[in-house]
Amino acid sequence: MSSVQSRGSVWFSALTKGFKELSGFPSTVKVSDSSVGKESVRFISIVVNPENRFRRVRQGEVGLQEGWSVAKAVNEIIERDKDKVEKSVIVAIIDIKSQAYGRTEEMYGINQAIAAAAGAYAKARQGGHPIIGIIVGKGMSGGFLGHGYQSNRLIAFDDKEVFVHAMGKESAARITLRSVESLEKLAETIPPMAYDIKNFNKLGILWRLLSVSNADNPVDKDVELVNQSILEAIEDVRADKDKSLKGRYQSSLRKMSLNVREAIRKQWELN
Repeated sequence: MSSVQSRGSVWFSALTKGFKELSGFPSTVKVSDSSVGKESVRFISIVVNPENRFRRVRQGEVGLQEGWSVAKAVNEIIERDKDKVEKSVIVAIIDIKSQAYGRTEEMYGINQAIAAAAGAYAKARQGGHPIIGIIVGKGMSGGFLGHGYQSNRLIAFDDKEVFVHAMGKESAARITLRSVESLEKLAETIPPMAYDIKNFNKLGILWRLLSVSNADNPVDKDVELVNQSILEAIEDVRADKDKSLKGRYQSSLRKMSLNVREAIRKQWELN
C-alpha cells in the first residue's frame, strides 16, 4: 500500500494520536475511537490510496467500499450507544475529491453506498449524537454529501487549498460551455458558483472558519485549536438541542433566503 499522505490522513493521525486505529475497514477508511477533553469521540476519515484495486477511488473519492464502510462505522456507534442518555460524538474529517465515477460503481450501486453513509450520519444526528464535520481539504460533490454534510456543525480551515462545491471546475466548465478561466471570473460575482472557502462561508452553512498555521503539517498548537473548536461545537450542539440542520438557512447570512421562505409561507397560508 502506498504511503501517500492526504490531508484527511494527516489530520486523522494528528487528532487521534495515542489512540488505536480500528480494524475491519478498507485502507481508504480510517476509524478511531478517541477522546477530546472528556468527550468520547469516533473519528472517521476517507483517505487516498493510489494502489486501490478500484481505480476510480485512488485520489480520495467516495466509492462503494467507502460509502458502506462509513455507514458501518456510524451505525456501530448508534448501536453501541442506544441505551445511553448522552451519546458519543462523531467527527468527520473531510478531504473528499468527489464520489467515484465509473461503470463498476454505477453497476453496483454507488448511489446506494453514498445514501447509506448519509443516512447513517442523519440517523446518528437525529438520535442525539453530536456530529462535527471538519473540512481540512476538499469537500466536493456527492462524496461530501455522504461524508460530512449531515454534520450538526461544520468547521473549515481558512486555507487556499480548501474547496467546497457540487462539481469540479473542469466539469462545471464543460456543463456551462465556458472555460475554467471564465467560470472563475463569473464566480467572483456569484458566491454560490465560487470554490474558495470564504465564498462558501457566505452561504451560512459553516459554523466556524479556523486559521491554522500549517494545514499540511499541523503543529501542536494547530491540533489544540482544532480540538478546542470541536469541544465548543459539541457544547453548542448540546445546548441547542435542535437535531435538524435548519440553522444553516436561518443564518444572518441568508437574509434573502429567509425573506423568500417567509413570502412562500404567507402565500401557502392564504391558500
